[in-house]
Order: sequence, then C-alpha cells, then structure tokens
Amino acid sequence: MASKKKVMTPADFDKAYEENEVQLRGIVWFVGCLSVLIVLVSVLMWFFLGQMGDYRRATQGPANPMALSERERLPDGPRLQSAPGFGVEGPNGFVNLELTQPAAEYLELKKQWDSMEKNGEKDPKTGAVIMLPIEEAKKRLLAAGVKARSDDAAKNLYDDSRRFYSESSAGRMESEIRR
Repeated sequence: MASKKKVMTPADFDKAYEENEVQLRGIVWFVGCLSVLIVLVSVLMWFFLGQMGDYRRATQGPANPMALSERERLPDGPRLQSAPGFGVEGPNGFVNLELTQPAAEYLELKKQWDSMEKNGEKDPKTGAVIMLPIEEAKKRLLAAGVKARSDDAAKNLYDDSRRFYSESSAGRMESEIRR
C-alpha cells in the first residue's frame, strides 16, 4: 500500500482567506533603488549633453557661405496674409503686410501703379527714363510726327495680322480672316 504523503501547497485550506506573502520591505527597496537610478541617469545625461554642447561649440567652423538667409528661405509667393514674409517689394523697399486686411496687397500695388502712371519711372541703375506718364507720352508721340506706312509691305502686314488658324485647317495654316 502506498503511504499518504502531505502535499505542501501555498494555500491553507483551513482558513477562509489566502494569506498575503508579499513583503513590503522588498517593494520599498525596489522603489528606492529605482528612484536613485533615475536621478543618477538624469544627472549623467545632463552632464553628457553639456559636454557635447561644449565640444560642438569648440569644433564649430565658420558659418556656411552658401547658407540661405531668413528672407531667402521663404517660399515663393503668393503667401497667406498671416504667413511670415507676406508683403510687397516696392520702390522704397519691402512693405510688410502681415496680419492686415485681405485686400492690403492689392491696395499697396494699386498705389504703386498709380504713382508710376502719374510720375513715370526711372531705371534705378542708370537713371534713364523707362516709363513716361501717359499724357507726356502722347504729347511726345504727336510732336514726333510719326507717319503711317502705306506701301505694299504695310498692306501685307495688315492682312496677315487679321488671319488666324481655324479648326477646319487643323492648325496647319491661317485660313480665316477677322472682320
């Protein structure tokens, strides 16, 4: 016959509850050591980052001559009104239009166009007149006494200017004449 052996289990069947065998001392040691390690690693990382910054500043060469300026890094227009760099390049320099009314760009350009139409424009490098006011240009043209050409070449030029490509020629030749 087999002998009865008592089997050891962590549960005690004589009690209505299970005893908690977790010891608070081990948990406190673990949390304490983990906290010390976290502080130690944080201090070491702060020290190493400082050393790397010093090394970078010590070995940094001159600024890159090909680096773009802040203005050159902006994308080409058009830009949103609230975007940095939104504005108009005018005769007196850059006009900043950030955070202004939506029509501010048009109004500024209209002001510049009206000024050019009224006063004309000169080339900034040479100082030569490149655009006259309309009234002065009319006076100069009439004073020059330009004669209209009336020879055969002028007649042919006039006729050619009235011709256009039609759909029926499939774009191969000028076939229709404007009326």
